[in-house]
Amino acid sequence: MTISPAAERFRAARDQLVALREDYSTARSEFVWPDIGGAFNWAIDWFDEIARDNAAPALVILEEDGGRITRTFDELATRSDQLGHWLLGRGVRKGDAVLLMLGNQVELWESMLALTKIGAVILPTTLAIGGDDLQDRIVRGSVTHVIAAGDHVDKFDLLPQRVSGVRVGDGPEGWADYDEAFRTPAERMLHPETLATEPLLHYFTSGTTSRPKLVEHTHVSYPVGHLSTMYWLGLRPGDVHLAISSPGWAKHAWSCFFAPWIAEATIFVYNYARFDAERMLETIRSEGVTSFCAPPTVWRMLIQADLSAGAGALREAVSAGEPLNPEVIAQVRAAWGLTIRDGYGQTEMTAVIANSPGQPIKDGAMGRPLPGCPIALVDPVTGEESDEGEICVDLSQHPTNLMTGYVADADRNAEASAGGYFHTGDIASRDENGYLTYIGRTDDIFKASDYKISPFELESVLVEHPSVVEAAVVPAPDDLRLAVPKAYVVLAAGVEPTTATAHDILLYARNHLSAYQRIRRIEFFDLPKTISGKIRRVELRQREERVARGEESAHEWRDDQIRDAPIEGEAGS
Repeated sequence: MTISPAAERFRAARDQLVALREDYSTARSEFVWPDIGGAFNWAIDWFDEIARDNAAPALVILEEDGGRITRTFDELATRSDQLGHWLLGRGVRKGDAVLLMLGNQVELWESMLALTKIGAVILPTTLAIGGDDLQDRIVRGSVTHVIAAGDHVDKFDLLPQRVSGVRVGDGPEGWADYDEAFRTPAERMLHPETLATEPLLHYFTSGTTSRPKLVEHTHVSYPVGHLSTMYWLGLRPGDVHLAISSPGWAKHAWSCFFAPWIAEATIFVYNYARFDAERMLETIRSEGVTSFCAPPTVWRMLIQADLSAGAGALREAVSAGEPLNPEVIAQVRAAWGLTIRDGYGQTEMTAVIANSPGQPIKDGAMGRPLPGCPIALVDPVTGEESDEGEICVDLSQHPTNLMTGYVADADRNAEASAGGYFHTGDIASRDENGYLTYIGRTDDIFKASDYKISPFELESVLVEHPSVVEAAVVPAPDDLRLAVPKAYVVLAAGVEPTTATAHDILLYARNHLSAYQRIRRIEFFDLPKTISGKIRRVELRQREERVARGEESAHEWRDDQIRDAPIEGEAGS
């Protein structure tokens, strides 16, 4: 098989970043995105090239009951060829939008490869969605074909749109059986001559503040762009990478598809019905996992378990999704000698800021701009670059790893790219060594008594309290101060929502925050979340406005009720 010039340039860039995985300064100064040129298809030009006759495990899926499925690189190359030809026979064509609704099962990875080889536009979708949200995705995504888990296909029967359907597993008649694809001999897929600029993936954002946006990525922006994600994760050929991530969201493509296979690593998946920290730790050790990526919620649960048995072969510990509070980082470092490395990116891009391997870590900071990522902090008021401001991507440098835009949404595209920058909507500060620290969403930051309040800073202190599992801080209208910080708190199992608990948490916050940051009110509450699990603070802000208008009641405790309690190190407050 002849290696295409584009694939050769891609490999050279990959090899450079692997070689410089612990030399941030050189990687940052010397790395440039490879010139992919015209036709490029990652599944054929890259994956098939590394996969043919390769008996190493590419994908291992371990079930909670001990069941296991392993696919070698060669098996996935062959099976995706079979599936691709079969889908072509069913009318799937280059440029067709195909909605993919599967869990963490081998068919998901086979389908992603097969559809990429066809040149279809893949729209991964979470199993949790249905009804109006599902219809919205089909309509806005111009979906004509669906590949879905058999026990979820009935969701589509309730919709007015008719699509060509393939079911994986048992299900109703009228849907083609996925297994039929493997009843014919395998023939290699022909290159569809997909251009680097043509669409490959459509992802919906989680919609924390508004209707989910539909993001378009090309055959380069994610497949090649995730070189930066590979660098952040610190992956090397032969690694075993485990990421806690749900299919249907962009992070799954980051850590469970592109980045590991760019590195020629094994993707390891552990499926469970309910998270069990002890079993997860035992799995990491027994399966020889070398790289582990999990959201902060998982890390917080892990440190509640016994870490004394060690981390096994684990070399890289990574957190993503939301900023991780320093206390968790400190506990893991003390137990394992490993430092959890934070990273930052969005559905609209790959990883762009991170603490990369082998570099000094500033606890609480999300790191520095990754190689090839032109990051600037822009003052939202003046539009000038600053040491504190909105995290932006400099469009003048034409970064490879950025989306082409929001589908059919000219107004949002214009707003997001105003002034020659892509605007993330996130605020950060930069220190004298170039480390960036997350402050919050532009929508979440507020003023109290004329001081700027970052909810994340306050929440980081709250979750260090042993009774607190999660917290969200929003402004509560106040006659005197205009607004005061209020904490919505989810308590740990077994902790009662009593006055004593509320006062203890408020006093803890008072002792660990500056006076201007003082949390003035607290309420125990189930936090509203998006389907992807992100907190919808916008709903909490709206609730506070209704409470202020007398339209809704709140069962809250206030800081002035403990005004006479002493602050640590002081005689009184």
